[in-house]
Amino acid sequence: MATNMVLKRAKKAQRRKQVVAQKRRDELLENALPARVLRAVQAPIQHCFLTESLFEIGIGTLVLARGATHHHLAVGSFLIDVFCLGIKDAMFRRIEGEEFEIYMDATDLGSPTISVDPSYARKLLREVAAWSQSIGFAPHRDFAAVERIFGDVTADASDASFRFGRDGKPVYIPGPSDTAPLIRQRVEQLRKHLGDDGFQLETAA
Repeated sequence: MATNMVLKRAKKAQRRKQVVAQKRRDELLENALPARVLRAVQAPIQHCFLTESLFEIGIGTLVLARGATHHHLAVGSFLIDVFCLGIKDAMFRRIEGEEFEIYMDATDLGSPTISVDPSYARKLLREVAAWSQSIGFAPHRDFAAVERIFGDVTADASDASFRFGRDGKPVYIPGPSDTAPLIRQRVEQLRKHLGDDGFQLETAA
């Protein structure tokens, strides 16, 4: 009898642990990036901005913000290299309207942004991601999740055409935080896909 009671208690404790563990897993999924982005899609698009000189300087920022009002926004931002590396960064966060204005002011300090149609923006993101991947550079690990902030915006609604690289070739311009080993790795990646003459390496003087 005592043995049966012990077994019942052990089974009950095990079930309780399983319920708690499942609850924690559900909470983690609920707070995971894909779930947070999908919840944001329920609100209308308030802003879509892109660095105006993106195709001249090669790198820039694309920002899409959704919100029921202009005061509480869910923001997806993408750092884009149209000369070589594609989607270098992808971030999602919820911010207040005033904080968004400060963020955009700081972004504009580097290079001014302009308002663009969301379908144009989504087409740009998808095509530059596919192009850079074709030469060996996968988009940022969060790109697929954050890109869903566009919701039902269709890239096919835009008739824009894009040319990536410069003068028909990818141009790798190392950033200030790129280490020597990383630069060598990327150059070797380009050589592997394009040969010695299929790309350009542009370093600071």
